Amino acid sequence: MPNEGNRVDGRNAPRRRPRFLHRRPQQPPPHDTTALSRRGLRFLRARRPVLVRLAAWSVLETGQTFLVGYGLARALDAGFLVGRGGVGLAWLGVAGVGVVVGAFGTGRVYRGVADLVEPLRDLLVARVVARGVRKADGGALSSLTQQVELARDTFAGLVMVSRSFVFTAVGALAGLFSLDPLLLLVVAPPLVAGVCLFTATLRPLARRQETFLLADEALADRLGTVCPGLRDITAAGAGERVAVDTGHLVDAELRAARALARWGVLRVAALAIGGQLPIVLLLATAPWLLGHGVTPGALVGALAYVTQSLLPALQNLVHGLGTSGSRLAVVLRRLAPPSPSGSPPTVLHLAAPPPDDPALPRGTRLAVVDTGGTPTTVTHPASQPAGEPAPPDTNPPALSLTSVTFAYGPASAPVLRDLTLALPQGAHLAVVGPSGIGKSTLTALAAGLLKPGHGTIRMYGRPVSETVAQRVLIPQEAYVFSGTLADNLSHLRPDPVPEAELLAAAEAVGLAPLLETLGGPDSPVDPAALSAGERQLIALTRAYLSHAPLALLDEATCHLDPEAEERAERAFARRERSGAALVVVAHRISSARRAHRVLVMDGQDTALGTHGDLLRRSPLYRELVGSWSSEPALALGDTDRVDAVAGSGLAGDGRHVVAHGPVGQVQAPGDLRDGGPLGGQG
Repeated sequence: MPNEGNRVDGRNAPRRRPRFLHRRPQQPPPHDTTALSRRGLRFLRARRPVLVRLAAWSVLETGQTFLVGYGLARALDAGFLVGRGGVGLAWLGVAGVGVVVGAFGTGRVYRGVADLVEPLRDLLVARVVARGVRKADGGALSSLTQQVELARDTFAGLVMVSRSFVFTAVGALAGLFSLDPLLLLVVAPPLVAGVCLFTATLRPLARRQETFLLADEALADRLGTVCPGLRDITAAGAGERVAVDTGHLVDAELRAARALARWGVLRVAALAIGGQLPIVLLLATAPWLLGHGVTPGALVGALAYVTQSLLPALQNLVHGLGTSGSRLAVVLRRLAPPSPSGSPPTVLHLAAPPPDDPALPRGTRLAVVDTGGTPTTVTHPASQPAGEPAPPDTNPPALSLTSVTFAYGPASAPVLRDLTLALPQGAHLAVVGPSGIGKSTLTALAAGLLKPGHGTIRMYGRPVSETVAQRVLIPQEAYVFSGTLADNLSHLRPDPVPEAELLAAAEAVGLAPLLETLGGPDSPVDPAALSAGERQLIALTRAYLSHAPLALLDEATCHLDPEAEERAERAFARRERSGAALVVVAHRISSARRAHRVLVMDGQDTALGTHGDLLRRSPLYRELVGSWSSEPALALGDTDRVDAVAGSGLAGDGRHVVAHGPVGQVQAPGDLRDGGPLGGQG
């Protein structure tokens, strides 16, 4: 069943609405940086032997750094400057041996880094797989194939640059001291000042780097949605709104880039102070140093330490830790479970029906949730004297959600947050909204297929887990199995269905022509030979025959023509079941008009009311109605974009128009099946 559980953005499922109506990209929830740091320290402490081995091999790099500057200084002072070329060459040979030994140590360092990094990768993979299996996380595959590998590679790079700077600095500073303490006095203060400045700016710079990355991702996601739908945007007259919305994301990225650039100046300053200022100071103080006993070779060795060791190591540290560190923090926060208090709400503002509107029975409760996440319940109760206790609820709602919060995965933003909603018995509710906003998630929660992270869901006064027989969910992808037609239609009934009842249900829903074409209830059914609309009619009739009073239609009629869809929905609305109620995820304006109430899901701007009321006060609903109504009519004049796919005249339909195909695209009967040329929604 294609729903937001497969991909939260909803783009994996075909829809009839312009793509520019997709949900705005949301910022991921904030996370506790301190908690993330603590987990990192625990990970490193558990691998202390690996760290010790890594440090031991890194000592060879320290020796290499020491010998490069010291050997050069001795080659000049004890060799070339006093006319002893052999001694000078010998010291240069010692420096060369140091380079070879350092290269050997570097090779062993890579093995140590692998011993440190691979366990992190294994740990992240295990957590991602566990989340994907237990939490129904549709982004687990992306996390496994991209984010985990990114975290692994970035962590390895950070270990290398951090380790290299520490051991290179130790070797260089030790060499400067051995050549002459005055050299250390000139080089060490600016180096320490530069490192301290970089350390002080590291956390704010990382936050701004993360903000910029998130803003860039949001803009890229928005452009990836808008660009393929430019024609639809122009046709629907939504260019101005799309331009404004996209402009907000552009402005957000611009602000993030400017903030990052301002802090980036301090990073450049730290590099200049710590790596380049020592060179200037050595050259500027050279006469003074030579006058106080520093040899020319020692001065050249000091310049070699700074230019060949300290400056490159500091550059790698600043650029690596300043950029890759922020990227690693972003990835780890997405892969790690969030803190309990860290999820910004996907807030639903549900407007209560007007007190004088009898379309819904009294007692309907709807929540208005503010951006702080505190729900305020709006009630439309029967009159009751003040101060008297409420009488027992003898007529509980068909469906009630209380403070329900749900997210796909621990690091994902909630699809629903603190939602409180009650659907009274006898109600007919249509749910509409952009793709990916959470409509199918809402029906899956109501059907018990998903469990909320917080809150309760009750059906007819009982927990939803105890009411399997009181609900029936019909998804967009209808399931039909091999066997007789009667077997398929009576699948949800514990006992055989009398043929008269079965025929009456088929007539009510609109299956009778297909039933007659197939040869009656006892005729065999080949699911692959049925069109998508035919399978939906069978699934709808099966649900109609069930004893469940609550019917959840999750775009269950999207492959039917408007007439057939109306017939099926009215049949469910008139079912003779005690406490019957109907929830329809609508994809046509006609479905919304037939419902008592329409719930428009749009995050913080969600609204509920009648069709006419929402046209006046909901900009999104007007936009949806416009996109449904203004699309070019097909050859047969269907203003809802879908001509006869499974109408009442199914047996005699000469041709079928594909619901999700381009306008006017047709196929012969029997070709609308899975794997067909048009993708067969089947």
